[in-house]
Amino acid sequence: MIPLVAVIAGSLLERWLPLGRWLGLEPEDAAQGWALWQTVLHRVGEGQVVFAAILVLWAVVMLMRSGQDPRPETPTPKILESGPFRLSRNPIYLAMVVFCLGFGLMEAKAWILLLTPLVPWALQRWAILPEEAYLEEKFGEPYRDYRQRVRRWL
Repeated sequence: MIPLVAVIAGSLLERWLPLGRWLGLEPEDAAQGWALWQTVLHRVGEGQVVFAAILVLWAVVMLMRSGQDPRPETPTPKILESGPFRLSRNPIYLAMVVFCLGFGLMEAKAWILLLTPLVPWALQRWAILPEEAYLEEKFGEPYRDYRQRVRRWL
């Protein structure tokens, strides 16, 4: 829900307090160079959204193949160390952050981009740290070894 809140709040703030206009990023008579820049940002954002979707799909498939439920509130029967989990301990949360950035760029919504840094902070505080405590208590040394080998985000 945290990334969704950031996207919705950023979209609403952009509607009520459009930063782009205040910063002169959306001139009335947009020059051709500005239109090209918007197209580039849109394409970069699209790429990030597609990357985020692929990363989530890859992680969910790996979880399901291992017999695990991808929902974070369900018990974890074993530590998964293959696929995207060998690159990040939290590939789904990472994908959520990448999605927020990509969507903000794609839709040219400055507020979403400004709120996006709060997403990993909130995810870490309210989701990741409790999950890590649960995993350490449940798995002990094997989880600590995994944590030493694989970074939390990237």
